[in-house]
Amino acid sequence: MDDSQLSAAPHPQAKPGYGKIAAPEQAPRTARDFAHLPAREAAVAGYLDRLPDGADISVKTLAAVLPLWGQCALRTALNRLATAGHLHRVRRRLPGPVTRWVTRTYFSRTPRDGAWWARFTQRDSPAPTAPPPPAPVPPAPADAPDATGPDAYGILASLGRTAPALALSKADCTALAPLLVPWLARGVTPDRIRLALTAGLPTPVHHPAALVRRRLETKLPAAPPAPAPAPPAEEAPPPARAECTECRAPGPPGAFTDGRCRACRPDAPRPPVFTPTLTPAEVRAHATRIREGNRR
Repeated sequence: MDDSQLSAAPHPQAKPGYGKIAAPEQAPRTARDFAHLPAREAAVAGYLDRLPDGADISVKTLAAVLPLWGQCALRTALNRLATAGHLHRVRRRLPGPVTRWVTRTYFSRTPRDGAWWARFTQRDSPAPTAPPPPAPVPPAPADAPDATGPDAYGILASLGRTAPALALSKADCTALAPLLVPWLARGVTPDRIRLALTAGLPTPVHHPAALVRRRLETKLPAAPPAPAPAPPAEEAPPPARAECTECRAPGPPGAFTDGRCRACRPDAPRPPVFTPTLTPAEVRAHATRIREGNRR
């Protein structure tokens, strides 16, 4: 089927600033640009390729102008075009006091990988044909430690082998490596880091570097508990205590003279001797009266 016959009516335009945005650096148009795609996706891609910038390519609009397929089929086709590298969606925050987010949709006749889309969407203007060479970085001293750790860059660079949608550029890896240092400092293994960054990815991944940055910041494991405080130092032993050699009463050493307490020394005053005022017979008679009173 010729994709030029998919819709006879003129395609509607989106609001100014929205709609299709053609990516730069595309190869010249040929008859086999989308031969690697299934028939439906190739037809939709050929139709999108011929639309001007600013055309409304939302699912609802495409379903109205392409009656061959419904919204579900077209949504699936657009997702597969994004997976193949022809379509790329980016959410951007509009400037202003009120928080508003819009979705920019880029289309490329030439398929692009995730690293290319990431570099392109990070630039304010369309990508130049030959990007300027990076500024030379002065070599670090041989004995200077690596500020980002020995494994941070390598772990980020290997994400594309585990999840192709997270293929990062060299600049992305260098910028994100410092965020990975706290993970390594807390003992997280590289395998666990890759799993945390690649598990449950959305489809499609619009901005791999932004997604990795968000996960590095929000999924950082909690710091290990602080080591238990050292046990308090043993209390000083109580002061020495002495004991009277006669009555065995304890006390400070200064309270004894010749090993005897004040009460046991010969010169100490003696307590008065109790002298009973009743005779034994009177005591017995008094006890008898008490017992008889209790019986009554």
